[in-house]
Amino acid sequence: MREALSLYVHVPFCPTLCPYCDFHVVRRGAGWVEAYLKRLKEEAQRLYEAYPGPLKTLYLGGGTPSFLRDRELVALFGALPWRLEQGAEVTLEANPGTLNRERLALLKGLGVNRLSLGVQSFQDRVLRFLGRAHGRKGALKAVELALEGGFRVSLDLILGLPMQEVEQDLAEAASLGVGHVSAYTLQVEKGTPFALLGLKEDPEREGWAMERAEEVLGEAGLLRYEVSNFARPGEEARHNLVYWRNGFWLALGPSAAGQYPGTGPVYAFRRTHPPLPRWLAGEPPQEEAIPPLEHAKESLMLGLRLREGVDVGALERRTGLSLWPRLRPVAGTLAEAGFLEVKGPRLIPTRKAFPLLHQVVLKLWGALEASQSPKGDIL
Repeated sequence: MREALSLYVHVPFCPTLCPYCDFHVVRRGAGWVEAYLKRLKEEAQRLYEAYPGPLKTLYLGGGTPSFLRDRELVALFGALPWRLEQGAEVTLEANPGTLNRERLALLKGLGVNRLSLGVQSFQDRVLRFLGRAHGRKGALKAVELALEGGFRVSLDLILGLPMQEVEQDLAEAASLGVGHVSAYTLQVEKGTPFALLGLKEDPEREGWAMERAEEVLGEAGLLRYEVSNFARPGEEARHNLVYWRNGFWLALGPSAAGQYPGTGPVYAFRRTHPPLPRWLAGEPPQEEAIPPLEHAKESLMLGLRLREGVDVGALERRTGLSLWPRLRPVAGTLAEAGFLEVKGPRLIPTRKAFPLLHQVVLKLWGALEASQSPKGDIL
């Protein structure tokens, strides 16, 4: 690896299958957890031999990793042979109903120092609509216990739902003293129960909800450092920043995807593991080569989600490509229209750009793909 390692581990087991979720999740099947842990240990050992670490970030996602039983959690961490760097960030996704003081003490002893809590809302009718197993009281109790236990805490919220008092949820989250909030709008994904019911998104209400999130959370010191993420200074999600900065990370588990350094004309390659049954049967991950230009395009798409933006000069050094001469004319036009700030070869999105980020990125991609700047309307 070209830098200290980050590792994502996918734990697919969930106590409930929420009607909006399109992640790779399953209920506990007979013997599945035991088989999962055995296969994970084997896969981890092989990966460790190729990339021995240490780890600067470790993220256990799902699914609901905190749904595992105590002995299973111990076995999960025991299956990972890497040592942690001093001050490494170790994040575990958890649902409020799976936490109590004893469970939190166990997680602390296993090295977890950051919890990503799937609260989604503090309103009981919203939680029932979302199919969540916890209620308002359970969410508040979980946050209280996690903070008492000395964890860095991030809350997940879903905003813009038709029956939701958006500002009430935001004010509640802001008042709890957590260091991080991930605020998303509902995406009705194909094949989910919500999609089959014909539920529609409300872009206007969702746009208003995200504007209020920036205002309400910002007043409480939680600053919008990414399109959907808000943090107090120093509390940003270090593992997720690896993704948004389009770095390299290892991945383990069914349906997990990692990005690894390439050689020669391939800047990087991505490995995506199969779903649980095929993964348990030993099916290898699929590999996708990422050439330098494709890496540059992905870096623009991901990096412009961040307030810090994209350092095109650094991207040129990574890829060996001359990017700025092609990007500069379009970037200047987008800056004149109020969508970007251009500071040297760094592109920084404005607040105006966030709702239209897809169109901004397409304009920049066009500049990279064409021999001259694209003509026509700005967006």
